[in-house]
Parts: sequence; structure tokens; C-alpha cells
Amino acid sequence: MLSPVLRSELSALEPEYTDADVISTVEFSQSGEFLATGDKGGRVVIFQREPQGEYNVYSTFQSHEPEFDCLKSLEIEEKINKIRWLPQINSTHFLLTTNDKTIKLWKVSERDKRPEDIVDLKPENMEDLSEVITVAEFHPHHCHLLAFSSSAGATRLCDMRSRALCDRPAKLFEESVDPAHRSFFSEITSSVSDVKFSHSGRYLLTRDYLTAKVWDINMENKPVEIYQVQDYLRSKLCALYESDCIFDKFECAWNGTDSVIMTGAYNNFFRMFDRASRRDVTLEASREVCKRRAVLRPRRVCVGKKRRENDISVDSLDFRKKILHTAWHPTDNIIAIAASNNLYIFQDRHGPGHHGGHQLEQDKPLQLQDTTRQ
Repeated sequence: MLSPVLRSELSALEPEYTDADVISTVEFSQSGEFLATGDKGGRVVIFQREPQGEYNVYSTFQSHEPEFDCLKSLEIEEKINKIRWLPQINSTHFLLTTNDKTIKLWKVSERDKRPEDIVDLKPENMEDLSEVITVAEFHPHHCHLLAFSSSAGATRLCDMRSRALCDRPAKLFEESVDPAHRSFFSEITSSVSDVKFSHSGRYLLTRDYLTAKVWDINMENKPVEIYQVQDYLRSKLCALYESDCIFDKFECAWNGTDSVIMTGAYNNFFRMFDRASRRDVTLEASREVCKRRAVLRPRRVCVGKKRRENDISVDSLDFRKKILHTAWHPTDNIIAIAASNNLYIFQDRHGPGHHGGHQLEQDKPLQLQDTTRQ
């Protein structure tokens, strides 16, 4: 059972927020002591967990600045697509930040120094640009292995021992699209919006617009598991394209034992999939559920008519409400959910000893306690 231990509402501090204040990524450090967020303005905010269990601001800095290509009149946004923490060495903390074109490596204690560029997809002529970087991730046990994904639907695994600039991947993970199922939207929906190594380092979890996939790093040609996250949206792709929602980028996360994966959806829903039982549950993050002794009941999106009390029709989904950014504590059952400029942190009431090992139950409500800090 999950309880909110912190909800950081930027709107409570700043009633009028701009588009640059919208959170674009959220990520726990490997130990869970730190939590980093990035926003559309290119800023990084790092929170540190206090002995009492609450997360307070530790550091803020500007990671990316807007750029402009004069030859093509193309603006390169400063928005941070993803943040990834590296395994800690001694007392030093490193993290990766990426926008559309550049991956930067930061040393937290030396944030004023210039970072090192390790991947740069910018061609000499910007008209030749065919894809943009969406996410980068270091292997949890081998610091020389770097995975990064792109809008072309491919995930590359690079060995930094071979080249200082990782422009030639050692492995390429890409699923070929069946010509019978190819459509106008296939290239857009296949864009990889997130990639995460499992804690064991054996698997890669990727997320595209409609599905989440698990890859064995020793098998490049196809994923070993596919989860239909938003298959019910296939009939809505034309309308989602016209509203630009089809370009939304959803993140994904492993639990501490690699037995459950989590990712976001529309209507402020987030979904969890149990890899062993193949069960899944859909939950909602909102201010309404963050009430004392509130019951967080599983929801279900149906294509036809509603059949149960907590069902919602796909035609009734609010596409303005979306959970794009999720993170799971590496050892405890604590999850962070970002909804627009609101950050929700939920904790399993069973306590830290559970480590996410319990199985999901589709119809079982979750009892919440209100420990939210306003």
C-alpha cells in the first residue's frame, strides 16, 4: 500500500508558473539519498533525503541553454529530456543530462565547471539531421557501457573504452515494424522516450508511445517482453496527432528487485506490470487521492461501455493530464510521480523491508495515509 510522504507543489510557491517551470524528468540516485528533477527551462533541482524521511532542496543549477542554428533557422530547446545518476564512487556524485542534441556529464560538487560531451549527433549540415537523442543511461555495474535512445526508435549500447566520442555503437537494439501494421503514425509511436537498465544489468527497459519493452542485452533483434501500456489509444492516433499529444514522452522504471515495471499514462494514471504473474494495475495520482485514509482504487480504461464503478471510457480521458515522469526508489517501495508542476512521492505502508517484492492485485484497493507536506 502506498502513502504520500511528500508532494512538492511548485504552484503553491509560485501561483503563476511559466512553461519553463514544467518538470520534464525525475530520477532517484542509486542509493535513493538524492532525487533530481529537470525542467523545460534547462534547470536541474536536486533534493536530498533527510533523516526524518523528507526530501529537501540540496542544489539547483542551469544545465542546458537554448541554441539557435542560423543556417537553418532552427531553435534547439534547452528542455532537459532525461537525467540519469551514475553509480557512486567514494563521496562523488555524477549525473547525466540530455537535451535533443547533447549529453552532458556533471559532477554535482563541481556544477560550475564545464561538462564533458560524450555523444553529439549534430551533423555538419543540420538539414541532414534524421534523429534526436531522447535519453541516456549508464550500465549499473560497468561504467564504460552507455546506452542511449533516439527518436528513430533505436537504442544503442556504446563501449567508452573504444572511443572518447561514442558515435559508433557496439550493439543496436531495434525492432523491425511489420509492413502489414505500418501506418502514417508508426515512425512517431516507435520513438523511444525512455530506457532503463535493470538493477542486475542484464536487461534494458524501453518505453515508446504505446508500449513498454524489456530487452536482453545479449539479444538485439527483438525484445523478450512487450507490455501494452496504451493500446486502447490506437483508434485515437489521428486526433492525438492533431493535438500534438502523440509527441508526449513517457518514462518508465524498475522496482528494486526488477520484478515490476512502472510507467505513466494519460488522465494522471500510472501503470505497474508484474513480470512474473503478468498482472497489471492502473492507479491515479491527483490531489483528491492525497487525503487522510483515502482509498486508492485500481482504475481501468475501456474501449466500449463502462462495466465497473472505477472504469473510464477511452473517450473520457483527459489528455491534458498526463504522468510523463516516474521514478522508483532503488531499494524501498517509494515512488515519485510528476504531474505537470506537481511532484507526488508515495510510500508503501508495509515499510522499507518489502523491497517491492509483493505481487500486484488488479482489484485490490490501496489504503493511503495523508503525510503530505503542503
